[in-house]
Amino acid sequence: MKFSIDDIRGVFAVLPTPSTADASSIHAKFTVNIDESKKMVTKLINDGVNGIITNGTLGEIATLTLEEWKGFVEVVIETVHQLKPDLPLFLGATTLNSRETIERIQYLHDKGARGLFLGRPFWTQMSAEAIINYYQDIASLFPDMSIVLYDNPEAFKGPIPTAVYKELSQIPQIVGTKYIAITPKFRADMEAIAGRIRLMPLEADWMVAHTLYPEEAIACWSSSAVCDPAPVIALREALNHGETDYARQLTQKMEYTYETFLARVDFHEFSKYNIPLEKIRFNEAGYITAGPTRHPYHILPSAYAEGARENGRRWRALAQEIRNSTTK
Repeated sequence: MKFSIDDIRGVFAVLPTPSTADASSIHAKFTVNIDESKKMVTKLINDGVNGIITNGTLGEIATLTLEEWKGFVEVVIETVHQLKPDLPLFLGATTLNSRETIERIQYLHDKGARGLFLGRPFWTQMSAEAIINYYQDIASLFPDMSIVLYDNPEAFKGPIPTAVYKELSQIPQIVGTKYIAITPKFRADMEAIAGRIRLMPLEADWMVAHTLYPEEAIACWSSSAVCDPAPVIALREALNHGETDYARQLTQKMEYTYETFLARVDFHEFSKYNIPLEKIRFNEAGYITAGPTRHPYHILPSAYAEGARENGRRWRALAQEIRNSTTK
């Protein structure tokens, strides 16, 4: 049975694809660290995340060979099915064209996956009509699979327009969106979808979204959960129990960790270095071993790298603070 909008609640961890030590080499072959991938999924489930999204940008969908992608999604699917079969799991299959994307979705379907994390072809920017037709066609081919939209204005050369959201909300398989930022457009998009799609903000924006839409904004996405989900789990509980002051404090502490991370300073610039910056902070935080970035996105300025490391250190300290407070 496919997932519904009611399954999109709580904390959705956004995963990298852990890599082998030689992954940055242009000569590397199979670069997926299978053991670490299984450990990562196991830890996140055991530590209480509500769902998993993977193989978007920081999940290196653009750098994985087909065999690497198959190896990674297989271990993720198997681990989730072994530990928590009903956990909402949305796997990325976006390519530069519809036909190859469909082939990948068929592979996921055959492996028992129920959820897709789906962007759109992006070599050239798609028109509003083309975006609608693309999702309609894929949804019609896989009626028993649910879709979380990937709305990244840098990756796809623009955001999903509000009018397009209104049309996409009529497709029953589309149950959620990985949403970038809380801007005036967020309100317009919320009105357009009329409760038919769960717009998931970043965890640091969750309290604002929840304040505006307490009945609808009941889920967030978080790549920082891969640094350690404890702060985001604590925020979830605070929002669920109406602990507004504590939720505000947690949000402020999360924002402090992001002060040195380029994503919250200049998203356009960050998008040039998204993959290595995320992996650097994951590795620094120490919750998982993400490994190096795959060629050709392994090059970045040293100042940006140090900012990512500091973010990882600050998040690790915040997570430890929360874990210490819950054991007293």
